[in-house]
This record gives sequence, C-alpha cells and structure tokens, in this order.
Amino acid sequence: MSVSTRIAAGFAALTAILLALGVYALVQIGDVRHTVDMIVERDLASMEALNRIDHALSRKVEQRASLVQAFLTGDNSRVREATTGWRNAVEEAQRGIAEQERAAETYRDNSVTGARSELWARMARQLAEGDRALKQTRADVETQLAAIAAGDRAAVLATEADIVRDHAATVGRIGQARETLNVAIERGRDATRDVYNASRISIILGLMVAIVVAIAVAVTTRRSIVRPLDAFMGFVGRIGEGNLSTTTDVTGADELGRLGRTLNDMVGGLRTIATQNRAATNDLNAATTEIRASTQEQAASVEEQLAAVQETAATVDEITHSGAQITRRAQEVIAQAQATAQVSNAGLTAVADTARAMDAIREQAEAVATNIVALSEKTQAIGDIIATVNDVSERSHLLALNASIEAAAAGEQGRSFAIVASEMKQLADQAKGATRNVRSILGDIQRGINSSVMLTEEAVKRVASGKERTDAGHAAIEELATRVQENVQTFQQIVASTNQQQIGIEQVTIALQNIREASQQTAASTRQLDQAASDLGELSRTLVGLTERYRL
Repeated sequence: MSVSTRIAAGFAALTAILLALGVYALVQIGDVRHTVDMIVERDLASMEALNRIDHALSRKVEQRASLVQAFLTGDNSRVREATTGWRNAVEEAQRGIAEQERAAETYRDNSVTGARSELWARMARQLAEGDRALKQTRADVETQLAAIAAGDRAAVLATEADIVRDHAATVGRIGQARETLNVAIERGRDATRDVYNASRISIILGLMVAIVVAIAVAVTTRRSIVRPLDAFMGFVGRIGEGNLSTTTDVTGADELGRLGRTLNDMVGGLRTIATQNRAATNDLNAATTEIRASTQEQAASVEEQLAAVQETAATVDEITHSGAQITRRAQEVIAQAQATAQVSNAGLTAVADTARAMDAIREQAEAVATNIVALSEKTQAIGDIIATVNDVSERSHLLALNASIEAAAAGEQGRSFAIVASEMKQLADQAKGATRNVRSILGDIQRGINSSVMLTEEAVKRVASGKERTDAGHAAIEELATRVQENVQTFQQIVASTNQQQIGIEQVTIALQNIREASQQTAASTRQLDQAASDLGELSRTLVGLTERYRL
C-alpha cells in the first residue's frame, strides 16, 4: 500500500469513526429527547386530564349543592338548570376518566421502564375504581333527583349520605391516581436521567474508542512513514559525510520504497562519479608531474641554449676582431706591395729588400691563411650551434604542441597553460626562423672563407715564385713589379672579401642577439609554464584530497 493510500485510509478511518460517533451521539440525543418528550408529554397530558377530572368533579359537587339548595328553597327553574349542569359535569368527569384510563392502558404497553408500566397499570385500575365510584355516585344522585322530582324532602336528605360517601370514594380514587402519577413522574425523571447517563457513557466510550483508534492509526502511520524517513535521514547524513559504501534497506512498492531505490541509484551514480573523479584526478596529478618535469627539463635546455647563444656571440665577437686584424694586415700588405712596386725600378739593390718583403708577404699570407682556416673552423662551430638551436626550437615546438594538447584536455583550468604553450610555440617558431637565417649567412661566410683560402694559397705560391725570380735577376724585377701589382689587387680583393665577411659576421651578431632575446623570452615563458604546472599540481592535489573524503 502506498504512503498516500495509507494516509488517506487512516484519515478515512478517523473520519468514519468520528462520523459514526457523531451519528451515534445524534441517535442517543434523539433517544434521550424522544424519551424525555414522551415522558413529559404523557405526564403532562395525564396531569392535565386528572386536573380536568377534578375540575369536573368539583363542578359536579357545586351543581348538586346548588340543586339541593334550589329544591329546598323551591326554585324549580334553578333546579332544572343545576340538574343540567350536574349531568354535564358528571359526563365530563366520566369521559375524562375513561379517556385517561385508555391512555394509561396505552402507556402501560409501551412504557419506557417496567416501573412506569406497573404504575400506569395501577393508575388504570385506580381510574377504573374511580369510574365505578362515580357511576355509583351518579346512580345515587339520580335517585336523589327522582326524590326531588317527587318532592320527597326526606328521601332527598336520606340519599345525601350515600352521595357524599360515593363522591369521597371517587375523589379518593382520583387522588390515588394522582399520587400514582406523581410516582410515575418521579420514575420518569429517573428514567430520563438513566437514559441520559447511558447515552453519555456510551458517547464517552465511543469517544475513547475513537481516540484509541486515532492513536493506533497515528502510531501505525508514524511507524510506516516516520521510521523510514528517519532511516533516510541517517542514510543521507552518511552520504553527506562522504560514506558512499552503504545503501538503504528501505524498499518496497510505495513512495518510500521508490525513494529508497532512487537514493540507492543516486549513491551508485555518486560512487561511479567519485571513482571516475578519483582516477581522473590521479591521472591529472601524474600528468601535471610529468608536465612540470618536462618544463623543468625545457627550462634547463633553454638555459643551456641561452648559454650556447652567449658563447656563440662571444665567438662571433672574436671572429669580428680577427676579421678586423686581417683587414689591417691586408692593407699593410698592399702598402708594402705598392712600396715594392715603386722601389723595384730602383734596381738590383732593392732586390734584397724585395726578397725580404716577399718573405714578409709570404709569412703574412700564411698567417692570413691560418686565420682564415681558424675562421672557417669557428664558422663550422657556429653551424653546429645553429643545428643545436634548431634542435632546441623543434623540441620546444613539440613541447608546446604537447602542452596545448594537455591544456585542451584540462578544460577551463588549463586555459592559462594553453596561453603559455602558444607563446612557447611562437618563440620556437621565431628561433627556428632565426636559425635558418643564420645558417644562410654562415653559408655565405663559408663560401667567402673558402675563396679567401684559395686566394691566400695562390698568393703564397706567387710570392714564392716572385722570390725565385728575384733571385733569378734583374730581368725578373719588372715581372716581379707586375706580379706585386697583381698581388696588391689580390689583397684588395681579400680586403673586400674580408669586409663582406665582417658585414656577414655583424648580421650573425644581430641574429645571435635576436636568438638570445628569444631564448630569454622562452626562459621566461618556461618559468611561467613551470609556475602554471605547479599551480595545476596544487589543484590536482587539492582534488585528490577532496576525492579521498569519499569512502567507496
């Protein structure tokens, strides 16, 4: 039975009991009223009937006394009038006695109590005796009237004693009936009181029964509703404390049973959600730890990259200084070659000076060749550094891509992490573009260096050839001057190439500065990423703490 049906049934039962009690009370009140009305109506009617009988008997006596007095005084008209009045009074008295006797017989058959029935029977007997005495009195008075009609005074006076005796008997019987009626009235009061008390006791008993039934219905309703609700409250309290390992035992086909099954389903869903949240939080914590380790590795790599860029910049500065020194030395060689060309016309005396100058030129050319070789090696080192920077940028790009994926998986909490990953990707793209520019510039520098090496080697060979020809004699001086002039032009080309190299190195320096700034930005972004990963780790630990409070 459902809860609403039980409540409706209990309410209907109480309503039915109260309705039955009300109907019973109305019936009892109706019985009491009927009994009282019947008793009062009968008693009053009997009392009025006896009063009418007494009044008729009194008029009868008055009329007979007036009759006798009129006879004694000889007033015949008054005798006739008194005779008529007497007969009317006697007939009224007889009629009243007969009616009351019949009423007493009727009241005896359907009396309220047995005592009143006996009293009504006694009253009927007393009235019957009074009627007989009245009939005897009437017979005596008729005899007296006959004597009056005969004018026999003695006979009239002689019947007076019998008339008074019979009248006294009639009045006595009517008095006894009145006394019987008074006793019946007392018994009627007692009967009315008994009926009232019985009705009151029965109504009180019915009210007590209604109260007991109402209490039973309330207790039953409370037992079937409040106890399951108390169980639900305790169950919900345990759920609020985080205990998801229990279920409620309140089941059934009613509303409370459906509520219990719904709560069990809810706890099952909460248990599943808590398990999934715990697993997801643990995964998030592990992923955050890995991201933070990756960001720390990336920060270390960026620091190494920044150090390598700074070292490369220092190397490029050294190359710049070496290029400037080569330029100065090449200019000095040009000046010496021009001096040699001017002095070569002086004669053989200048051959020795020329040879020594050629030796100096050869030594300087070898020094230039050595510096150019060193410069080539350093440009090769720069190429390796650029390869390293390119590798770092590709790794940064890959890390940024992984960070973006993890941020997308983190949802709203990973938005700041996604911004950091985007900035990191842009920095990696900038670094990669800068490395391509630097690699192109280094290719130009390498080609210039190779050309300078070839030119330097050729210059050395020519200086050696010039020295041999100087030894050969004066005839070769003109050729030497020509060659010296050619060497001047060659060194001018070397100077021009060195200047171009200097320009390329300056561009490399600018690129390295850009790389260094990009590396610094990458380092700052990496620190922000590390801070975001730390915040995410703190959030994941907080989530782990929240999920641990649920006992599965």
